[in-house]
Amino acid sequence: MGTSRASPPSLPPTERLHPRADDLDLLSIQKVVRRLHDEDLAAVRAVRAALPAVSEAARAVADALRAGGRLLYVGAGTSGRLGVLDASECPPTFGVPPSQVRAAIAGGRRALTRAVEGAEDDLEAGATAVRAFRAGPKDVVCGISASTSTPYVLGALREAKRRGAHTVLVCCNPPGPKVDADTVVLARTGPELVAGSTRLKAGTATKLILNAITTAAFVSLGKVYRGRMVDVRPANAKLRTRAARMVAELTELPAPEASKLLKAAGGEVKLALAMHFTGLGAREARKRLHNEGLRALSTGGRRSARTKKPR
Repeated sequence: MGTSRASPPSLPPTERLHPRADDLDLLSIQKVVRRLHDEDLAAVRAVRAALPAVSEAARAVADALRAGGRLLYVGAGTSGRLGVLDASECPPTFGVPPSQVRAAIAGGRRALTRAVEGAEDDLEAGATAVRAFRAGPKDVVCGISASTSTPYVLGALREAKRRGAHTVLVCCNPPGPKVDADTVVLARTGPELVAGSTRLKAGTATKLILNAITTAAFVSLGKVYRGRMVDVRPANAKLRTRAARMVAELTELPAPEASKLLKAAGGEVKLALAMHFTGLGAREARKRLHNEGLRALSTGGRRSARTKKPR
């Protein structure tokens, strides 16, 4: 039985043969799963090494959102689907409008559930996606490409740059000279156990990076308080139960009183907390919340409301 030759060094890392993959098809399912898990741990380590760039990207996104801009993802294949996933999860988690975090994938909606062959090779389609977003100087356009060479993503980044947007590239191969991005988040995940299948540890690393970018950005914008998603939109039974539980936990009120407070706040957890901390009605509590933030109200809101002298 022959063995595989080593990959030529000219191949990008994610396309090369993994040194532990030659006998993969001879292993039991249990051993294959164990080996895949070992590679997932390598993906985590690769992301850890990229944390300074992840932080830089998150700061750029937070600054953009604070100034009224948007985060716009662009990708193809697995990378594109991960961008769509992250964008779709921000509104229910952080209570932001869907227009603040958007995503475009090569091949359009059909590419979410099946491969659209050749779509990622269309440089102009990436530029068209950015034009359709009407991207501008207030926005962050984040291209996602494990290989760094996806024409659709490169076209999008060039158009975004031309329009003055801050550009980010999330990738798993070192970018070549043709790639021009303000922030490059490179997770060096290396060869996959199935050569070129970047849905494996490259996809895992990409998911971790996107999670970190948006979560850190929205935490810095006050969307999280004491480890809880206080801007959650309670659009279903599970989220309504979670909202009531958060109010009860953070105010230390009995469940019936917490539910009553939440109702008075129109179902808004953060506003309910501001009302409790300040002793004010919804309208005035909302103003204080906007001006001071929930942390400040939680430490001094009730005291300042009680000691405020009438004019």
